[in-house]
Amino acid sequence: MSKLALISGTTGQDGSYLAENLLDKGYIVYGIIRRTSLINTKRVDHLYPNKNFHLIYGDVTDLSNIMSTLQTMIHDHADYTIIEIYNLAAQSHVKVSFDEPIYTAHVDALGTLNMLEAIRVMRLKDRVRFYQASTSELFGKVQETPQKETTPFYPRSPYGVAKLYGFWIVKHYREAYGLHVSNGILFNHTSKRRGETFLTRKVSIAIGKIVRGEQETLYVGNLDSKRDFGHARDYVEGMWLMLQQEKPDDYVLATGECHSVREFIEKAFHQVDIDLVWEGVGLDEVGKDIKTGRVYVRVSDKYFRPTEVDLLLGDASKAKSVLKWTPKVTFDEIITEMVQHDLVNVNQYY
Repeated sequence: MSKLALISGTTGQDGSYLAENLLDKGYIVYGIIRRTSLINTKRVDHLYPNKNFHLIYGDVTDLSNIMSTLQTMIHDHADYTIIEIYNLAAQSHVKVSFDEPIYTAHVDALGTLNMLEAIRVMRLKDRVRFYQASTSELFGKVQETPQKETTPFYPRSPYGVAKLYGFWIVKHYREAYGLHVSNGILFNHTSKRRGETFLTRKVSIAIGKIVRGEQETLYVGNLDSKRDFGHARDYVEGMWLMLQQEKPDDYVLATGECHSVREFIEKAFHQVDIDLVWEGVGLDEVGKDIKTGRVYVRVSDKYFRPTEVDLLLGDASKAKSVLKWTPKVTFDEIITEMVQHDLVNVNQYY
């Protein structure tokens, strides 16, 4: 029997780790990739030699394309029992969502609806299991700490609002049509494959450039923002575990540890023997080398959101109990991996 999986967002951080994970488990993996004028397959180039890995051009905003892709998979693998669909496609940059709210809604909200409609219209209710990449940004202005599956939502960005639609439409299709569809409410997870405009990767790349003399200063936004940081490799295993359950459900994936942006930056610079001391207040605050006095970090209002999310801390008790999922990579190990990688491989994913 063929073990089939379809991943949207295959070329992103999570998609690449998930594709590796599933191929290692013996799956035949189809990945949806958007056509662009630039090559954007760096994270999955090493998977091309694997005969069980297939990339298909498409977009979650195109319902006909999704249906055609599913039909191709069914036709080419008639012995399949279940197709696992992992919807990781998104405009996932929170700050960018304030500049492109309509595009964010089309991809993150209606794109999810298109995937679900394809399953329903093609009558694949008993042949598909669906994972929706939800997000801790649903909690936004948090109503309780730590946040768990029953915590009320209060999104604070167009991204969070679009993802909230995705979350609830998944629950609706589960309850109204009996589809095996689950939401993974994932807290912040990062790695050396994180996109270069996201804070954690921006920090590790900047340190690599600073060490090589290619950059003088790292500019950041809210230093006191606190997040629950995990490793993407651990989180994609949690995605898979959700679709192995007999009953679909919603799960928080998180480490249960909270760290500030300030702490992340301090530990990252410590990797290259630079210990920072902070001086000033607000936009005038700077991070200086405690030995030389050189300023390495400055604050810029360019990187503040119109509505901030100050603290996100997850409670993954349900996932640990039901899925037997536990994050393995520590906060310090994540930082070490990222900085050591970007010291020699800046602008590369390996």
